Amino acid sequence: MTNEGKQIGLDIRGGDTVFPAKCSSDSQVTLSQQMMPSDANPLGNVHGGHIMKLIDEAGGLAAMRHARRPVVTVAIDSITFLSPVRVGHLLTLRSSVNWVGHTSIEVGIRVEAENPISGEITHTNSAYAVFVALDDRGKPCSVPPLILENDKDRRHWDEAVVRQEFRLQVVNRKQKRDHDETR
Repeated sequence: MTNEGKQIGLDIRGGDTVFPAKCSSDSQVTLSQQMMPSDANPLGNVHGGHIMKLIDEAGGLAAMRHARRPVVTVAIDSITFLSPVRVGHLLTLRSSVNWVGHTSIEVGIRVEAENPISGEITHTNSAYAVFVALDDRGKPCSVPPLILENDKDRRHWDEAVVRQEFRLQVVNRKQKRDHDETR
């Protein structure tokens, strides 16, 4: 936490303190798009891959707004489709920064489908994606710290820390296994 943050009582975490800290609310993104026949299979259900692409776009936009830099996707946690999305539905994706490291940003993305005729809204799935900010040479660069404004932000941060520790354990195990196999 920067001295400035301490003085005014803000809960500032992660990132590089050379940048001004930002609130999650500053970088939230909402994308809405009507699902068309070209997005779907012959049964009228939208392809999961199309929804995954939109998840990546919504998450990437929130990460870019936080970093004010280009970002690349480094991880998307498992995605479970809770209900189908049909042609004609309005798909809405809401993305919000949960956690920041030195160069990494975790974004939570919630996906909902609305039947525009009946008004029924269904939570179809959620995902967590990690992005890395890039400098002008395409190398990882530092990102601003995150201001946690309320208990919900602090809960999201704490849950993201656990997910990030798990991701790093998986990567470290894979690197160790790959190293052992080359011996």
